[in-house]
Amino acid sequence: MNTSRQHDLLRWLRQQRHYGARSLRLASLYGCLGALVIIAQATLLASLLQNLIVLHTPRAALTADFLLLLLCFILRAGLNYAREVAGYRAGEAIRRGLRQQVLDRLEAAGPAWIQGKPAGSWSTLLLEHIEEMQAYYARYLPQMSLALFIPVAILLVIFPVNWAAGLILLVTAPLIPLFMALVGMGAAEANRRHFQALARLSGDFYDRLRGRETLRLFHRAAAEQQAIAQSTADFRQRTMEVLRLAFLSSAVLEFFASLAIAVVAVYFGFSYLGELNFGHYGTGVTLFAGFLALILAPEFFQPLRDLGTFYHAKAQAIGGADALEAFLSEAPESAAAQSRALPFPVAPYTLEARDVIILTARGEPLSQPLQFTLTPGKRIALIGQSGAGKTALLNVLLGFLPYAGSLRLNGLELRDLPRAQWQQLLAWVGQHPSLPANSVKDNLFIDQDAQHDALADVLARAGVQEFLPRLPQGLETPIGDGGTGLSVGQAQRIAVARALLKSAHFLLLDEPASGLDSLSEKRVMQALRDAATRQTTLMITHQLTDLESWDEVWVMQSGQLVQQGPWQALIEQDGAARNLVQRGVEEPL
Repeated sequence: MNTSRQHDLLRWLRQQRHYGARSLRLASLYGCLGALVIIAQATLLASLLQNLIVLHTPRAALTADFLLLLLCFILRAGLNYAREVAGYRAGEAIRRGLRQQVLDRLEAAGPAWIQGKPAGSWSTLLLEHIEEMQAYYARYLPQMSLALFIPVAILLVIFPVNWAAGLILLVTAPLIPLFMALVGMGAAEANRRHFQALARLSGDFYDRLRGRETLRLFHRAAAEQQAIAQSTADFRQRTMEVLRLAFLSSAVLEFFASLAIAVVAVYFGFSYLGELNFGHYGTGVTLFAGFLALILAPEFFQPLRDLGTFYHAKAQAIGGADALEAFLSEAPESAAAQSRALPFPVAPYTLEARDVIILTARGEPLSQPLQFTLTPGKRIALIGQSGAGKTALLNVLLGFLPYAGSLRLNGLELRDLPRAQWQQLLAWVGQHPSLPANSVKDNLFIDQDAQHDALADVLARAGVQEFLPRLPQGLETPIGDGGTGLSVGQAQRIAVARALLKSAHFLLLDEPASGLDSLSEKRVMQALRDAATRQTTLMITHQLTDLESWDEVWVMQSGQLVQQGPWQALIEQDGAARNLVQRGVEEPL
């Protein structure tokens, strides 16, 4: 990673501080107050030793100093605890804000965009990458201000007492951040590679887990096991490389801090032996000055050592931010940010497309210019070979893909309208049913005011009633994550029932009978045809039977609507519809 990219990522990381700005300020404040308590504690301790050893002051006369010293210990512990709590809360608030940004972008992108990457990479982005930023915000950022404030405060105390000790500390202090930066550059690059390997490994493992039955059927289990083992070994090697750099940076900091403290101790030792006679402003090197400098010398380097300890947190944060910032830059913004403040049109709704070109998230065209009109109550069947662009057109209507040209709802551009309001008008059944809730009932999204008889009728028409008695708790049966407790056909029938229950103006169907046996397919398609008579419907299908009952049939070929009209009229013409009939195309997507 080049230097400019690192600077850009650090700037981006600092911009996210606003989520936990108050807690970050409190963490820095508690750290500064703790530094002042440390200086007071060292001064009291050096004074007590001077009075007891040199001046032979009775202990009873120093009771107040002992109590103040005890108070300093208590205050220091309390301020350290408060600083840790404030830092943790800052990191927690910032991580929550970052996750919300990612989830908002994923929601805005929609499934058509999300499917471009393995599911495991999204979980890595949401969990691993963001989680690794906790130490950066909770510890490293507050420590940055303390690494400057505490050494300066200690030098201001030591220089008036002994300028030689202060000079030793001042000269040796820059060595620590210098070597910390040299080691840290390698740590940042190692962490970036580590996160990339983790994302790839998570995605590959999850994809292989989902396709384990296919791998077993094609006797690829052993080969994939070896591939996972090799990937795991590579990842382990990268992890050890990161740990090696982290330990190296800590060892370098400890070495230079110990060396500087030893020089201070040697100076005072030779001064007390009479070998050195400078640095004391003509008053001699007192026991108070020696104890004060030796007590504060470790505290002088401690913030820099802590900063070095937390420096790997900065490297981890940069590695995570590399993928996170790239995703947030690439993914489309939320619909609320994109939409203008336009009054939403009222029913009945007419959708008119003029020169609409379907685009990918990066602006690459997926279709030719499309012209069509969806009038209220019209029933459209969309046919064509796989790869013609049918599902892409449906994703545009769902708001999951951008487009160029004009797509107007009652005269208002669809991209300018709030997506959430537009999607409230849609009922959708796809090829792969999505059941995000925990139970059958929750996945139906039943309105609280829904009548029991109407619900039973819909469940019967969608074929859910056939298998519902076999479920242990009926509608309340837990079905697992993504409907894992159901067969594909059962999940599809629940998705159909959900679409039938929704009071929508547009019904969008993408091979709704996929995964169903012939009897269930016949029943479900009859229910959908009945529903289509009550709302505007667009259905993708590869079945060429019973298309005469639809108002219009659109034939799509190579990203273009090549024919539109009644089915019987289309097959009487020379064109794509007749070719499909002659070839008997009935293929799955």
